[in-house]
Parts: sequence; structure tokens; C-alpha cells
Amino acid sequence: MSKLSAWFGGTFDPIHNGHLHCAREIAALIGVDKVTLLPNNVPPHRPQPEATAEQRVELIQCAIRHDPLFSIDTRELLRDTPSWTIDTLTLLREEVGVACPLAFIIGQDSLLTINKWERWQEILDYCHLIVAQRPGYASQHTDNKVQSWINRHVVEVETLHQQPCGGIFFADTSLYTISATDIRRRLHLGLSCQNLLPDDVIRYIADTGLYRPR
Repeated sequence: MSKLSAWFGGTFDPIHNGHLHCAREIAALIGVDKVTLLPNNVPPHRPQPEATAEQRVELIQCAIRHDPLFSIDTRELLRDTPSWTIDTLTLLREEVGVACPLAFIIGQDSLLTINKWERWQEILDYCHLIVAQRPGYASQHTDNKVQSWINRHVVEVETLHQQPCGGIFFADTSLYTISATDIRRRLHLGLSCQNLLPDDVIRYIADTGLYRPR
């Protein structure tokens, strides 16, 4: 049986303890020993990042340098086009082959807007979706047709390893209230982000003046 491959996309502006703790929990729940972080270049459905692509990569490197669970893939940062997830998944599937199970980690907030993604109904042709809980978000999609699509694809963790794609797994993760938006707000106000960010990330931000008080 091919080994399950797990990928975690995001803007990571900046990467924070919520991202890292959630990914560690998911890795334990689904039984993987590697999670690849995939920073977006131009996120189609969000405000543009405050940090540059290079700075976000350096922030991630600071955050994961002592944790062998994580690696980083910068392919999306090399594009001049929006970071359509379907394009990345198409490339990943070509690289790993048709039989390798591939999982893409998203938050509950992303699942609730998945029908706004480019070619969203094709996503599960390339991967499984691992959905992490997010506090304050609904458990059901407002569009009944989309919710029916979600319900049809819910699977148990074993299926993630047995099939290459096609499932949606709801991970029973802790509810982390940390958000990059709030962290940037705190930094702009000159407030401490101790316990919200890894120590090496805090040092990088202090040394470079990134997200400096306004």
C-alpha cells in the first residue's frame, strides 16, 4: 500500500502556533509522519499577504526548523497567477502517481466556502480533504446542494490510507482561537504575541521589523 501524503496550504502571514498545533494533531489522528506546508502566492479569495513571499518562507523556516514533522514546498510562490488549489493538486497527483493516497488539510472555514474554489467539484478527484475544526464557524454549508456533496464523501480515517482520493475526513482537533489576522493586529499595536507564535518567529519579526507598530 502506498503511503499517505499530507499537505497543508495557507497564506501563513504569519505562520503561528495554531497552524502548527493543529497540523501535529491531524498528523497523529490520520497516521502520517510528515506534513508539507504549502504557502500560497496570491490567494484568490483573501486579502493579499502583508509579508512578502520571501518573508513568509523565512517565517515558516523559523517555525519548523526544530520539528522533523514538517517540510516546506514553495512551488506556489513561483507562480505569477493566483494560487488555485486544483492546479497544485493536479501537479502533485502527477508526481506521486495514481495510486498514492494524498491528503490536503483545510479548515472548517475553507470547507464552508469550497464552492467558490476554482473547479471545486474536481478537488476530490485528486486528493482527500482533511477538515480541521475552527471556532465560530457553522457545521453545515448554507447551500443544501453543497452540503449533500460533502455528506456523500465523508469517510473514516482508514479510507484515507486505502484509497488515493475522494474522501472528506473531519478531524476532531482542538479549537484554536489563534488567527493570523489577530496576530498582525496585535503586532501593529505593539502587543505581545508570546505563546501565539514560536519563539524563533517572534525573534525574526523583532529583528526585521515585520508587522511593526503603526
